[in-house]
Amino acid sequence: MKIYTRTGDAGETGLFDGRRVSKADLRVDAYGEIDELNAAIGVVLAAGVGPDIAAMLEKVERELFAVGGRLADPSHRVAERVQKMSVGGSDVLRLEQWIDQLEAELPPIRRFILPGGSPAGAALHLARTICRRAERRVVALGADEVDSDLLAYVNRLSDFLFVAARAVNRRAGVPELEW
Repeated sequence: MKIYTRTGDAGETGLFDGRRVSKADLRVDAYGEIDELNAAIGVVLAAGVGPDIAAMLEKVERELFAVGGRLADPSHRVAERVQKMSVGGSDVLRLEQWIDQLEAELPPIRRFILPGGSPAGAALHLARTICRRAERRVVALGADEVDSDLLAYVNRLSDFLFVAARAVNRRAGVPELEW
């Protein structure tokens, strides 16, 4: 299989239901933002985090492929049949459990935290902002176009990335700078 198909040379791409749409389509923009977020998490992993957070982030990377796939499947032709494209309420709950687990080792927040810190912590802060942008793009599709669990997942993921950044910086001995 070749990496290039030439089918996108005119500025269009295919969705899972076979429709051709502009690469500027809101849906394509939304799953493109999810793809960028996934790459940003790859940068975090390359910067180095502890094994527990690395395992969490690797799980998130797999789930982000599912999120992107679900966004590219507006007619639900593939997602209903492919288990690995499932992202639901239990995944949102797991993110909340991870947040609670990591927050247990952190001091309470009193003010806004300036993004930065260690290389991995700064990369997590960047991933968090990309996640928020992706969330805005998903919301722009409209409530009728996106499963509520999918939107909740992306929303909770940005919270997780923030807490993970704080935890990574604390473990690295890098103090948080308050605004």
